[in-house]
Amino acid sequence: MTGTVSTKRTSANTVPQLCERFLGWQCRLRQYAIRHAGGRPTPGMRPSVLVDGKELGQVTVLIIRRDPKDITTQFRHMVKRTHDPADRYDAALKTLAAAYYQKPLEFSDEMTALFEPDSEFVKTLLKAGVCTLAFEQYNQTYRVPCKVRTLRERSAAYQATYWHNSLFNPVMPSGVQVLAFRPDWRRAQVEPPIT
Repeated sequence: MTGTVSTKRTSANTVPQLCERFLGWQCRLRQYAIRHAGGRPTPGMRPSVLVDGKELGQVTVLIIRRDPKDITTQFRHMVKRTHDPADRYDAALKTLAAAYYQKPLEFSDEMTALFEPDSEFVKTLLKAGVCTLAFEQYNQTYRVPCKVRTLRERSAAYQATYWHNSLFNPVMPSGVQVLAFRPDWRRAQVEPPIT
């Protein structure tokens, strides 16, 4: 990761502000990607994953609404309505380009990511139990320590992640894994700092 990141830890009174600022930044990045880049993830949506200071690689993370039931139902309907990947893709872009990312506080700060079955990356993350997600785009960086856990298939966040990814991936393998990343905002670092 290039650029500098403040080594100062975040004070307790800036934790809610930092979380809100991060979610606002993520929503803006995603709006831009949907409206101007055909939905392709931008660098700020693909953090580097560090375990014990060692970079494992990058992963595309999703932000999920606090109550994802309705949008998950809509995503599932869009996927099952047609077998044409182009039609699904167009429907996804139209839905996400509308008002989906307009209200950052409707989103949980626990991020998710979908992985192939039997992923070594997943095994490493689950064994460690924690990692740092290092986000960077333009002149903004966040280093966010997270607890890592696997999501059960029945969970709302798993379903939201699965059907969101299905809109963009016409060949979803069976047995995919979904991990959740729960930020520790007290230890997060941001540059430029909150003023």
